[in-house]
Amino acid sequence: MDITIRQARPDEYEAIGEITAQAYLGDGLLDFGESDAYLGELRDVAKRAAAAEVFVAVGDGHVLGSVTFVPAGGPMADIARPGEAEIRMLAVAGEARGRGAGEALVRMCVERARATPGCVRVVLSTQRSMHAAHRIYERLGFTRSPDRDWNPLPHLDIALLTYELTL
Repeated sequence: MDITIRQARPDEYEAIGEITAQAYLGDGLLDFGESDAYLGELRDVAKRAAAAEVFVAVGDGHVLGSVTFVPAGGPMADIARPGEAEIRMLAVAGEARGRGAGEALVRMCVERARATPGCVRVVLSTQRSMHAAHRIYERLGFTRSPDRDWNPLPHLDIALLTYELTL
C-alpha cells in the first residue's frame, strides 16, 4: 500500500480524533479509560491544528494515522526548549499498524523540523509500554534523554520517557 503523508484537512479532523482516541484506549494508555480527561484532548484535532501542525497518513483513500508537530516555541509543547520542535500524539489505526504509517509520520516531523529555521533538535515524550513506537524512534536515530523524563500527573505513576534527535 502506498502511504501519503500530508497536512490534515478539517474534514478529516473527526476521523483523526477517533483514531487517536481509540489507539490510546486500545493500548491501555489512559489510566481512567473512557472517563480520562485527556481523551477530550486527543479527540480535539481542530484545537491542536490551530496551535500546531497536524499531519495525516493516508492509504487507499483512508486516514491511517496522524501526528502533531509542534514547531519551536509552539503553545502545545510539553517539553521543547528554545530551538527544539516536539512530536505529540502519534497514533495509527489498529488495522493499519505494521505498514509503515507511524514511521512515515515521524519522518515527516523530522523533515519539517529540519526545514524550521533555528531548530536544532526534535523531542518527544512516550509511555514506557509504547514499545513499537520506541523501535521507530530508535530506528530513526532518536536517543533516550532520561534527564528530561517527566510526569504530567505527579500524584499518579505516569512517568513519561523522553527521546531526542539532534538535527
